[in-house]
Amino acid sequence: MGRVTVQRRILRLRDSAVSRRVDALAAEEPLEIRLNGKALTITMRTPGDDFDLAAGFLVSEGVIGSAAEIDTIRYCAGATVDGENTYNVLDVRLAPGVTPPAVSLERNFYTTSSCGVCGKASLEAVRTVARWEVSGDPVRLEPGLIAMLPDRLRAAQRVFDRTGGLHGAGLFTASGETLCVREDVGRHNAVDKLLGWAARGGRLPLTSTVLMVSGRASFELVQKAVMGGIPVLAAVSAPSSLAVELAAERGLTLLGFVRGSSMNAYTGEERLAGVAAV
Repeated sequence: MGRVTVQRRILRLRDSAVSRRVDALAAEEPLEIRLNGKALTITMRTPGDDFDLAAGFLVSEGVIGSAAEIDTIRYCAGATVDGENTYNVLDVRLAPGVTPPAVSLERNFYTTSSCGVCGKASLEAVRTVARWEVSGDPVRLEPGLIAMLPDRLRAAQRVFDRTGGLHGAGLFTASGETLCVREDVGRHNAVDKLLGWAARGGRLPLTSTVLMVSGRASFELVQKAVMGGIPVLAAVSAPSSLAVELAAERGLTLLGFVRGSSMNAYTGEERLAGVAAV
């Protein structure tokens, strides 16, 4: 299995002090995902939870909605360097009767760790038809509980503690219980790993849950939340205009700048308990 961190010797400057030390870096390696033996996409990711990442990617794209729609996921032994398996190529075989994605929904072959949506053929192709509606999810959340989620997410980011270089995505219940936390150099990968964990465990749709992410809330993260049946997405930073537009369209509660006791509700404010109308 690939390494989640890499050691590198660096020169450190602190005020007038200069020293050399070994620093831990978050690993970033390509993962090629094949579908029924055919190359589908390459994403730059932090090794680990690769099967969840592949399954979650397919959930995000609307290809699958449950573990029953996957026959097998396996590493391709032919991807080697100096005779050693790199574990950087996965092949997902769909179960009999499951329709592969249409060409219009496929990504271009390469996506970066910073943007999972750039390889899309068109904006309309991104608006994948979701299997579940989140607009009718009746979950109600206390703002005080939401305010605690960034710290709970941060406390579970073990690799971030060593590198300071990974995004985190956490899935929580309406009562604040941590269901799953994943890390990756790409925020979209971290969320896909969560969705894959849920899909492979028979937990979709993720009704009455909250997705908490480090960093900003982009269009793609709103899309992934909707595709997983998650009614609430909270981020420690700002959302994009397109993220807000899609959240409003789909009936998802989108919260940004969740820091300390403050937060901004961009859509779905009716799910916040005890908040008086202004």
